[in-house]
Amino acid sequence: MYQRILVATDGSDLSKKAVQSALSLAALTGATLVALKVVPRYPRSYMEGALPVDAQNVKQIEAQWTANAQTTVDAIKADASAQGVTAKAVVAKSDLVAEAVIAAAKKHKCDLIVMASHGRKGIKRLLLGSETQHVLTHSHIPVLVLR
Repeated sequence: MYQRILVATDGSDLSKKAVQSALSLAALTGATLVALKVVPRYPRSYMEGALPVDAQNVKQIEAQWTANAQTTVDAIKADASAQGVTAKAVVAKSDLVAEAVIAAAKKHKCDLIVMASHGRKGIKRLLLGSETQHVLTHSHIPVLVLR
């Protein structure tokens, strides 16, 4: 059925549920799991209201974010291994989360993307956006959305 499943995580509790569902599906189908966490770049615009930070501190902050992301996907890989599922841990750096998810799915030749959705509506959706919605509307790979 599925050969390679990409599961995107942001580390939230809802996302952890999606990871568990993706692990179960991978175990059932014998698929390889690709665990992905997208790390944004540190905002460098004064218009965003951020305090000015020197370049060295920006590098340290981004390195810490990347290390935390690596820890997250490594834990998923370990959980997968414990369940007998082959997994790969991937960290991508991008401010365009949805585009990074789609690109990673293509790069790793995945045939399913698994993501969580917070189900925001109205003004919250407008203000916060929806990465899952963007993946749904732009991906040519099937997407399984969990709530």
